Amino acid sequence: MTHIDVLRVFCGPDGRHGNRLGVVRDGSRFPGDEARRALAARLGYSETVFVDDPERGLVDIWTPSLRLPFAGHPCVGAAWLLDVPELVTAAGVVAARQDGEFTWIEARPEWAPPRTLREFQDPDEVDRLPLPPPGEWVYAWAWSEEAAGRVRARAFPGRGDGVEEDEATGAAALLLTARLGRALNISQGRGSQLLTAPQRDGTVEVGGRVEPAGTVRP
Repeated sequence: MTHIDVLRVFCGPDGRHGNRLGVVRDGSRFPGDEARRALAARLGYSETVFVDDPERGLVDIWTPSLRLPFAGHPCVGAAWLLDVPELVTAAGVVAARQDGEFTWIEARPEWAPPRTLREFQDPDEVDRLPLPPPGEWVYAWAWSEEAAGRVRARAFPGRGDGVEEDEATGAAALLLTARLGRALNISQGRGSQLLTAPQRDGTVEVGGRVEPAGTVRP
């Protein structure tokens, strides 16, 4: 019987919160797009990762409704679990490293799926936002302390697949970092933390804490 690892990715400093991620270590047990889409929908996490080659770090990322060439919190979580120096995604090779309590990945902004980055003037505005109707993928953000690079954010996928709000979204953090051109310390959702740093070659590092959250059966 296959067991699926469940992780919380981008946990806060107290080890709480983070975005739940399912990782299927033996992806060969779910061959084909339909089997993977069905499992991702049944699990109901914002993303599920199928590991097709653990030594090479070859992964396949699914939302409950579609495949993603790249996504941030699945890559951070898979890198932590597999403890590999890189992951091979459909978008390209994602470098990975461990640094104390943080796991970091390095990726190109153009690999991230399109997001609408919507700036607000005050973190309280972000906190008060209602759930938008399905359609547009919105990353709402505001400076909480601009000089220190601190950001308050919430993410609304708008996919209509049951995931109304993402607790922590690495790809959107990557895009915001590329737009602003500076390192960020992002508080997202109920209390998740994402750290980012732009690199000289145009890539962006995204890092966070990962905690195990048990296993489930498919």
